[in-house]
Amino acid sequence: MIRLAVVGDIGSGKSHVARQFGYPVFNADKEVAKIYKKNKIFYQKIKKIFPNYKITFPVKKEDISKAIQKNPNNIKKIIKIIHPAIRHKMYKFITRNKRKKYIMLDIPLLLENKLNKKKDILIFVEAKKKEINKRLKKRKNYNSKIINILKKLQLPVEIKRKKSNFIIKNNFNNDSTKKRVKNLLKKLN
Repeated sequence: MIRLAVVGDIGSGKSHVARQFGYPVFNADKEVAKIYKKNKIFYQKIKKIFPNYKITFPVKKEDISKAIQKNPNNIKKIIKIIHPAIRHKMYKFITRNKRKKYIMLDIPLLLENKLNKKKDILIFVEAKKKEINKRLKKRKNYNSKIINILKKLQLPVEIKRKKSNFIIKNNFNNDSTKKRVKNLLKKLN
């Protein structure tokens, strides 16, 4: 099994590109959403560290955002609780898919949390800043302050780009993205 990992800026289309490969995708953001929705242990831990915030079950992203906006250091407390659970889910995903030719890792903090292995193939998803910002603003719970806090957790885009084995330009056009992915797969095979 070969691990392919998509890296890039917030909103560059990493998840979309990962799905285009046609192989199993571990999407850390979706896994976090599931934990917010279904994991009562996570909820109890969050209530314990944020007793002054109105957080209900299932946990709403907006409630977490409010805690982070009030104090940007709160994100570190949340990370301490959620990352071990995400890591565990990732290892289960890898084990479950060990007979596949490729698996896709769509993990925003892959490099920052040293979740990548030396043999992983890193694919940098490149998109124009203007397009990224336009798309981010269309997101349901868009909040520029939260986006900036999240960006501070991440390595600079230039470093991610340098560490990558391949670059896929994402112009947010389905057909051209599929062609680029197909060409990359040809190079890998």
